[in-house]
Amino acid sequence: MELFHTIFYIPLYNFLVWLYVVLPVADIGLAIIIITVVIKGILFPLTFRSLKSQRDMQAIQPKIKEIREKYKDEKEKMASELMAIYKNNNVNPMASCLPLLIQLPIFIALYNVLRDGFGAIQTDILYGFVHAPEMLNPISFGIIDLSAISIPLAVLAAIAQYFQVKKTMTQRPMKSLREKEGAKDEDMMANMNRMMLYFMPVITLMIGSTSLPGGVMLYWLVTTGLTILLYSIFLKQPKPELEAKVIE
Repeated sequence: MELFHTIFYIPLYNFLVWLYVVLPVADIGLAIIIITVVIKGILFPLTFRSLKSQRDMQAIQPKIKEIREKYKDEKEKMASELMAIYKNNNVNPMASCLPLLIQLPIFIALYNVLRDGFGAIQTDILYGFVHAPEMLNPISFGIIDLSAISIPLAVLAAIAQYFQVKKTMTQRPMKSLREKEGAKDEDMMANMNRMMLYFMPVITLMIGSTSLPGGVMLYWLVTTGLTILLYSIFLKQPKPELEAKVIE
């Protein structure tokens, strides 16, 4: 716990206080947005690899489904063929999990900072170059109390989460392939996609409207929006040539 406090909590708290002081307008919401952009920038290589892996997984889904059907009674052969496809297409099915795992301690630390950071300044953990203001005013943009639960921010974060999942989720396979393999596997994948499409926004809305302060939901909203933007800019469409790079 002490290590977590030193590595994540203290640097984030100092960064937040420093931004609050040096910004032309002392606004905690603006400081949180800048922190979010900086964190997203630092994690950009991992985020890019994660989104690229999701896109490339979409491109090879038809071949994956074909192999699952062809070798459904030969588990070892199926695993070997799937690993060959992943290797030849440079796709890591677990790549999307890494940025989430790395962001989790940052998210927890930011939650603690925003839970404890408003009001009196914790001068005992400030770095020498960080000037201590009298307090961190939780009112942002003149209307939102980021130290309290914010229903509007929770709703916006849930909507953004919906579009992120919709943007990055695995696409349905081609109709001809679905007919060839049968509808069972395709329907299962479609149901999983549909569940994630609505489950994640609902969870975001629930915890944002009952548990998390508005500052955390502002971070969640901005980081989700940036993820959608990065996907749209750098990973517009799956590469069609990926399907050819398989071992027959």
